Amino acid sequence: MTLPPRTLSAFIADLPKAELHVHHVGSAAPRVVRELAARHPGTEVPHDADGLREFFTFTDFDHFIEVYLAVVGLLTTPQDIRLLTYDVIAGLAEQQVRYAEVTMTPYTSVVRGIPIAAYTEAIEDARVAAERDTGTVVRWIYDIPGESGLAAADATLEYALQHAPAALVGFGLGGPEVPRAPFAPHFARARAAGLHSVPHAGESTGPESVWSAIQDLGAQRIGHGIKSITDPALVDLLIERRIPLEISPTSNLATRVVERIEDHPVRALRDAGVLVTINSDDPPMFNTTLNREYEIAAGLLDLDEIGLAALATTAIDVSFAPEDVKARVRAEIASYLAAAAPDPNARDLSARD
Repeated sequence: MTLPPRTLSAFIADLPKAELHVHHVGSAAPRVVRELAARHPGTEVPHDADGLREFFTFTDFDHFIEVYLAVVGLLTTPQDIRLLTYDVIAGLAEQQVRYAEVTMTPYTSVVRGIPIAAYTEAIEDARVAAERDTGTVVRWIYDIPGESGLAAADATLEYALQHAPAALVGFGLGGPEVPRAPFAPHFARARAAGLHSVPHAGESTGPESVWSAIQDLGAQRIGHGIKSITDPALVDLLIERRIPLEISPTSNLATRVVERIEDHPVRALRDAGVLVTINSDDPPMFNTTLNREYEIAAGLLDLDEIGLAALATTAIDVSFAPEDVKARVRAEIASYLAAAAPDPNARDLSARD
């Protein structure tokens, strides 16, 4: 079957995709945030749509962290966690996301009174139900909140090793980009237990944090990593070791680490030969979606349908999905592209000599 001609946006909307860098709380839809705020009055989070939209306008990266933690404060019961988790996965499924690695920060919920066993049960119950209902496969990354220091790292490692949910595949480090080296022992133990190392780095700080993420934390992928472009030796290392970057253009713009979208380094990184994936990070907070990020990437990278399909394929290739899921999603992308029937002579703009 050949599909009728369509716009690039429509092609993206139905393109099977993988999402590798999306935060659990940061994916809370405004509707869910307002519901949680109504359940737990007395917080600074607005209940109304206009107020929430203004609340999600950030002056800089530190302000974003403040707002993010205010939303975290709305999650005070396991029922809140389950509500949010199921809704996040359902929202991904609506965008044709077939596989997602969702970054969880259990420490911020446990210190607010939710026992880790109840937290784990809530996210797993939501994941299993959402996969049954939508078909979207989800795996978890447990993230250390950098702003909470080594105490949070100790606790997060314990949660990962002693209370691991069945779907846990990765260990990360987010929040403000504090020095990475002090967390090396935690990542060493997580890697020894079979978890993949996926720290944030090179977002609000320079390339030195990416070097440290690789050398001290054994990073297999880098969250953001856009400042790598300022260090040619680091770019060479990323290419040599095939360490992918999880790039979220609108997030970088919203947190003011990039001043203009036209100045985003994703094209320079891609053209140099670095593996890049496109992700949404904290989409409702940044008024975006994964589909919108693919549209932005199409413009920044000059991608046609073939290039967009290649971008989606790269994401599933560098994911930590089970091999059968990888094979299925690759096949779905290829089948979708064939049905969309782009010009067979069109140049694959994702390829580089």
